[in-house]
Amino acid sequence: MSHHTKRNDQGALTFIGALSGKSITIPDVNVPPMPSLAPPGVIHNGEAVEHFGAIDSSRGYPDVRSFRRKFGLLIPATNTSMEPDLWSIIFKNQGAEGLQGIGLHATNVLTPKPVLNTEADLMEYKKQFLGGLRAAVDVALLAEPQYMIMGMSLEHIIGGIEQIRAPMAEIAAYSGLSWATWHDAVQAALNKYGAKRIGILTPFDKTGNAFATQMFEELGFEVVSTVGFSCAHALHIAHVPDWAKEKAILELLANDRNQLDAVVQCGTNMSLIDVSEKLEPLLGIPILGINAVTFWYALRENGFSGALAGSGRLLREF
Repeated sequence: MSHHTKRNDQGALTFIGALSGKSITIPDVNVPPMPSLAPPGVIHNGEAVEHFGAIDSSRGYPDVRSFRRKFGLLIPATNTSMEPDLWSIIFKNQGAEGLQGIGLHATNVLTPKPVLNTEADLMEYKKQFLGGLRAAVDVALLAEPQYMIMGMSLEHIIGGIEQIRAPMAEIAAYSGLSWATWHDAVQAALNKYGAKRIGILTPFDKTGNAFATQMFEELGFEVVSTVGFSCAHALHIAHVPDWAKEKAILELLANDRNQLDAVVQCGTNMSLIDVSEKLEPLLGIPILGINAVTFWYALRENGFSGALAGSGRLLREF
């Protein structure tokens, strides 16, 4: 945690994000009495227990599983990959020096028509996702998260970095919390490596890949080559096999002709952690998958700076 931290009268902690340089406020979610107990307190067989001892109402006990940080995670309702990816990083890195006490609390954004066959389908999906954000945040806030993670490749559905930032600024203000986003995270990650020439791997179609290319170019990177699997349904993205991702990276992206500084993968429902772990030692360049990179950003912004295993070079090296 940064040395430049302070608490306000409500116990909220304020500090400067390690990657963004922005002020981050973490609310105190353990304000006493926590937990509050209904009378008569601890019961045994329906009767008050004598001499059990009080759970001290003058202090606040933390969430047993999220005592160091309680992260909220917003994902499309069809997404079956991002939450398991992030939990896998947590479970591989337990212990006092790892991520013990880091908790994830996922909320679905309702996307009832996730078909992606045409550009019109994509625009309808955009309308569903952006329209469902506030309701999802309302649900997420019931768990009293301290910091939020956006589990969506917004460049899939929105063209232009300023157009991507606008709804995020609005939803961040609405939630009252700070957020980790993919566009901020990947820019920070690529800058750590001094990478300029990138190849992009996505589950998107031609339109989605064009939007992704636009975002990266506006962030100052040269998109040398792109591969998209053109998944026709958002749910099906999780079913793209790892061998196909590996083939696309090895044969179409990270080849001698392209001379890439990094491979970047978009699409939070397309897990890449195992592929990154396998191919990075072979290729000698970072393979930056959206799920690991966005979680890296959230952790580093919150002062969790330890090297993390089993999730790609970035989390070990920076």
